[in-house]
Amino acid sequence: MTEAEKIRCGNDRDLFDALGRDPTIVRIKERIARIEGDSPFRTRRRLLATAVRLSHAMAPSLRSMADACIEKLGVALPLELFVFPSPQHNAMCFRPEEGRLLVMFSSALLEDFEGSEIVFVMGHELGHHVYAHHDIPIGFVLRGKEKPDPRLALSLFAWSRYAEISADRAGAYCADDQEGVARALFKLASGLSGRTIRFQLADFLSQVDQMQEEDADPGVGAPSEDWFSTHPFSPLRVKALELFHRSELVNSSGGSIAQLEMGVQKLMSLMEPSYLEAKTVAAEAMRRLLFAASLTVARADGEITQAEVAIFEKFFGKGAFKETVDVSALEEDLDDRIDRVKEVASATQAMQVLQDLCIVARAEGHTMEPERGVLEDIATKLGFSANFVTRILEVDLSPD
Repeated sequence: MTEAEKIRCGNDRDLFDALGRDPTIVRIKERIARIEGDSPFRTRRRLLATAVRLSHAMAPSLRSMADACIEKLGVALPLELFVFPSPQHNAMCFRPEEGRLLVMFSSALLEDFEGSEIVFVMGHELGHHVYAHHDIPIGFVLRGKEKPDPRLALSLFAWSRYAEISADRAGAYCADDQEGVARALFKLASGLSGRTIRFQLADFLSQVDQMQEEDADPGVGAPSEDWFSTHPFSPLRVKALELFHRSELVNSSGGSIAQLEMGVQKLMSLMEPSYLEAKTVAAEAMRRLLFAASLTVARADGEITQAEVAIFEKFFGKGAFKETVDVSALEEDLDDRIDRVKEVASATQAMQVLQDLCIVARAEGHTMEPERGVLEDIATKLGFSANFVTRILEVDLSPD
């Protein structure tokens, strides 16, 4: 086993293997292979036309950083680096094409990040390649004509977050600088360059600790809807990396790998739908809200179609929808169910229900304006912005 594979997040590996066996994903991967055989993707051609390729002469220090990461992670393919104009801090690794690995950075990131910060981002992007994350075609699965059932969609969301944890470990392994890594994540979270605000690792980690308090509001110092996304919220990523640095994977006298993975799973549990099986008061209230809200959204455009019934039953179980179900009564009871969730569940749990409701709504492949209106109304009554609904409905899950 390579060093890179040793540090991979266990839940990433397990979910990756399970998703790779899923019949829907297998069919889509076969379809993609046929398409590529007939008309190969031309990502490199597009990059050559719209971005600047960074040669050794143009960016010697960046190429040296890349070479060091390549050696540490065991990347075998030749690497091409590109930069594109953007005020956002962003980077992306593409699927190999014609025997080349392609990594792209935004101009803002290369201007504002330095030293180990860039090495972390470089290692993170190469980590996605090393762990074959692009073999799970999330974008095709969720945007294609053959829509996955909501439970598969939730599994894809969960795996996407654990995949980011693995990529972060790869980046941290390359950077070998805990404060530099945290500083990079701070810049990614805040959008700041570091020239006007002085970064303090202890203060940033203190924010993470406060966010872990049971009754704390999510996203202290940032919009609350940032707490739930396809990527773990940046302070959570810092906390997960702090656990990584304290483990035997980095420190021979550190905690065990089992303790590390349990700690990471506890962090990520705030973003996972465990309430679907749990027997707590909060979980029951969350399930009752999801049940009523799903049918209310489905009927928002006038009727509940057979396709919507099929999606609903894939999520709640066969036979969960009966003709005797009084949807009008559920709609009238919706506000009470919302109030109950606000009473017995935390803000993060309420947001989890809202995220899952959006996933159910988008499972048919589209959402009509009346459906989106209901979702936004529920979001507002739960105390969140309508923007959160938009982000979940329109999210792109490609690893970056």
